[in-house]
Amino acid sequence: MTEQSVLPPVGALKAQAKNLRARLAEDGDFISHSESLEIIAAQYGRRDWNTLRAEAARRQSSALKVGARLNGRYLRQPFTGEVISLSKLPGDKTRLAIRFDAPVDVVTFESFSAFRTRVTAVVGADWTSPRKTSDGAPHLAIESVE
Repeated sequence: MTEQSVLPPVGALKAQAKNLRARLAEDGDFISHSESLEIIAAQYGRRDWNTLRAEAARRQSSALKVGARLNGRYLRQPFTGEVISLSKLPGDKTRLAIRFDAPVDVVTFESFSAFRTRVTAVVGADWTSPRKTSDGAPHLAIESVE
């Protein structure tokens, strides 16, 4: 069982379930996605996936606050920065503004660059933005908050 005080973000928990399912499939043991989520919940000592997800989301939302240090990816580019404004939106969404420690180049074309030092985005309980790039990657994905 995993230490109770250490609980990854919801997105990381889902990735663990996906990896577990793929690994078991390699060995010829096929389980459903929901079964893999339930196994992950049991590994964290929770009675079911819904309980684990709710607790992870609650911890995540309390970690996001003005002044919090965070890192992640913006338009696939790694960043570190600071939350400079925050507002809760209906449901489990949060609008936040981030000041990057170093400018982030948001253009992938080699002939020119466009750097951003600050961005405002909406994220859900899994710390990723619902808005996606043309290839399906979230505009913003927060990986950790300090």
